[in-house]
Amino acid sequence: MKANLTAYLAQRGAAKTPGIAGKPRRGLARRLVPLGWGIASLACFISVWELAWAAGWADPLLLPPPHIFLRNFASQAQYFVPTDVIGETSSTTALRSLVMTVVATTLRVMSGLVLGFVCSVAMGVAIRYFRLLGNLTLPTITLLAPISPIAWLPVAIFLFGIGNAPAVFMVFISLFFVMTVSTISQIDNVSRTHLHVAAVMGATRAQTFRHVILPAILPSLFMVLRMNLFGAWMVVLVAEATGVGSGLGQVVMLARNTFNSSLSFFTMTLIGITGFAFDVALRLIQRKVLFWVPDNGLGGMK
Repeated sequence: MKANLTAYLAQRGAAKTPGIAGKPRRGLARRLVPLGWGIASLACFISVWELAWAAGWADPLLLPPPHIFLRNFASQAQYFVPTDVIGETSSTTALRSLVMTVVATTLRVMSGLVLGFVCSVAMGVAIRYFRLLGNLTLPTITLLAPISPIAWLPVAIFLFGIGNAPAVFMVFISLFFVMTVSTISQIDNVSRTHLHVAAVMGATRAQTFRHVILPAILPSLFMVLRMNLFGAWMVVLVAEATGVGSGLGQVVMLARNTFNSSLSFFTMTLIGITGFAFDVALRLIQRKVLFWVPDNGLGGMK
């Protein structure tokens, strides 16, 4: 009897094996579907642009199609040489110059976002945990929050001069006030039931924050961070255009001053690709950090 039961269970396990093996394939298919739609969307956009050029509706000098400004990579790459001195030349290769320029802008965005995220969450928590600090700082933060980050550009130059610091500061400002107000709002919306249960179980303030408040507010804060990511890219380009010495913003300004439409669209393509990669990386980080959230707000990234 025992032998028959063992054989029966073994047969059932063997029968279920194909289904288990098929799950990774279905998961891979679900991941490829959004990628396919993304490629199709981009292909439609490029096709309409190319058709407009072929039909003569778009002037190639003003609106060059992708096949024109992308094939001029070698000639356009000379504008991507990073330098901190006006008129300084470099012997680096075209590909290395382009990569260094993209990396310089990316590091400024990352630095500003990390500083802004950490400082704003810490400030929001401190405002809610220390009543006196909240009474003294929250009205001022609320007053400064509606001010456009671009309006802070002269202040950044006055404080830090020309260099990397103004660009990082601009990204920091674009996130800090919004994220601080969002943190305060999310803390206020934490379920009172969860807080009461933690208090009944004897949790300290630090334990309550770590195990109740932080897991409750992080999903929304990551969404706010993702939404401000695109704004951070816009701000850093403006800051770089003031004379940082390197970066995609400086190249965009150079294209405008020289009326080089091919360079302008080529740089815009780089900005779009880099920003998209940044967004994908942030969603992957969100998935790893917010492991307890079923959807993680990733949509097609599941």
